[in-house]
Amino acid sequence: MNTNFNHIKRLVIKVGSSSITHETGEINLEKIDQLAWECANLRNKGIEVALVSSGAIFAGAHRMLLSEKPKDTPRKQAASAVGQVALMNTYARSFHNYNYQVAQLLLTRMIEENTTMGVNVKNAFDELFNLNVVPIINENDAISTLEIEFGDNDKLSAVVARIIQADLLILLSDIDGLYNSNPKTNPQAKRLSLVEKVDEDLYKMAGNAISSAGTGGMITKLDAAKLCMERGIDMVIADSQDLSVIRKIMDGEDVGTLFVGGKNAGLV
Repeated sequence: MNTNFNHIKRLVIKVGSSSITHETGEINLEKIDQLAWECANLRNKGIEVALVSSGAIFAGAHRMLLSEKPKDTPRKQAASAVGQVALMNTYARSFHNYNYQVAQLLLTRMIEENTTMGVNVKNAFDELFNLNVVPIINENDAISTLEIEFGDNDKLSAVVARIIQADLLILLSDIDGLYNSNPKTNPQAKRLSLVEKVDEDLYKMAGNAISSAGTGGMITKLDAAKLCMERGIDMVIADSQDLSVIRKIMDGEDVGTLFVGGKNAGLV
């Protein structure tokens, strides 16, 4: 696979709940710091980075000493409100170590449906990038429950990529790409390095493997890929276990699954 990401100027990275929290529910400080280092290093190279981060509900449930992740929507909203504070404080400390300020943006997918809202959000992102700030985005669970019930920010990250006209979206998950069958149940499953079209056959093949901490599965990631490819945006699904995978993707290594939507369409 001949992949070239030298053209990347604006990048969205999405990290799932299971990628930045321990099984205990506490925030994984090491992972947050690694993620901050990777994002800061990209900014040092002149690449504008927006980070879509899940994990607030899981972290909030632990902070409120709940015995398990909430199942009903109102309690999930409450946990998210508590957890978001803890999550942003942790991100702010880690990014400060690398001389970057972060900003919190709590959004809903309405930003693409409402023209005025979309323009306002785009202007806010542009100015934050101009000020060398790293925006950190999550769903506004207090007023919208879409991401609580479906998708774990996969679709939201694609909408953000479309709104800010990003060149690439990287979805970091607990699986290292799209397989021709479920690798958790089939040891013979093979990873697809490249996808040029998302169709019904691909959905049937993907199934819906759901991780323990997050709510999104491969179906929502395919939905995100479609949204990106419609606007000429490349998207990569990759394993978040080792966050150096971000550098490997940017160097064009064959990791994860690349959904071709942008300038790489002429290179495959």
